[in-house]
Amino acid sequence: MTTQRTRSLGRPTLDAVAARAGVGRGTVSRVVNGSPQVSPEARAAVQQAIAELGYVPNRAARALVTQRTDSVALVVSESGDRIFTEPFFAGIVRGISSALVETPMQLWLAMAQSPVERERVEHHLTNQHVDGVLLLSLHDADPLPTLLEERGLPTVLGGRPARMLHPDARPAWFVDVDNAGGARQAVEYLADRGRHRIATIAGPQDMGAGLARLSGYREAVRTAGFGVNPDLIAYGDFSEGSGAAAMRRLLEVCPDLDAVFVASDLMAFGALRTLRESGRRVPQDVAVIGFDDAPVARQTEPPLTSVFQPVEEMGRQMARLLVARIRGEELLAPYVVLDTQLVQRASA
Repeated sequence: MTTQRTRSLGRPTLDAVAARAGVGRGTVSRVVNGSPQVSPEARAAVQQAIAELGYVPNRAARALVTQRTDSVALVVSESGDRIFTEPFFAGIVRGISSALVETPMQLWLAMAQSPVERERVEHHLTNQHVDGVLLLSLHDADPLPTLLEERGLPTVLGGRPARMLHPDARPAWFVDVDNAGGARQAVEYLADRGRHRIATIAGPQDMGAGLARLSGYREAVRTAGFGVNPDLIAYGDFSEGSGAAAMRRLLEVCPDLDAVFVASDLMAFGALRTLRESGRRVPQDVAVIGFDDAPVARQTEPPLTSVFQPVEEMGRQMARLLVARIRGEELLAPYVVLDTQLVQRASA
């Protein structure tokens, strides 16, 4: 028969921590649950006792007291192949994880591209399982943000939703980079260096980043006095293969183009491959600029000029914004927009 003494020896209890720290059981409970109503001396004694005994709080019991799970979800609407191979997603996860280290929050990752994955994720995303949700790589028709807000789950989006570009759009909590400004920098740089037939490979037009980067391109070519030529615009899905295919279409329609701004580095990598296969020299015949400043930008031939976006900082700000929402903290604005910067290399 298992006795109380046996259980205590097998797993330290709240009472054992209290006895070791020389405080009451209620004080230990307040420390474990993050209550500020504990003196610094008592908190230090309890934390030392927890470390010495190897005490692990019962999460289910703690959830009953705090009404929190201490878990947040990162839901990415992409396939596992892209999430685990593209640097953008790895950078976001690193940033989120580094910010959550400062909290008791645990992060779990879910992919929600297929109907089966979506159904499973939507079923799990309730306040019985998570305290809040981070959403990444959303397309504009996705009903998940509205569903989560209706359930009362704090939600933060990675990237400004495409609908937010409309004047009458309802507010959303998000973290983004200055996509339009980064695109303008790239096109202005090309125009300042004497390029006149500047094409673009744009991203998906049901995503905020895809729309904003194309908007920045259009604004810059107008300012340069070239006008917007639809023949110089092709579209991809941010993948390498789509960039290669889009570059082939551009060369077929406008073989005399002399520059291309590409809305992601992976698409730019594909575009460089197509240009090589077609006999075009980069940058002598066609200058190329990407967007991301991913590690691949330093490994291409020639090295890729690219618009840097602070991906890890984006992840950190997403996590901090979500934690603030969960805690009910007052915030100056429901969003954060980070600066971008052109990084010059040999491709342009």
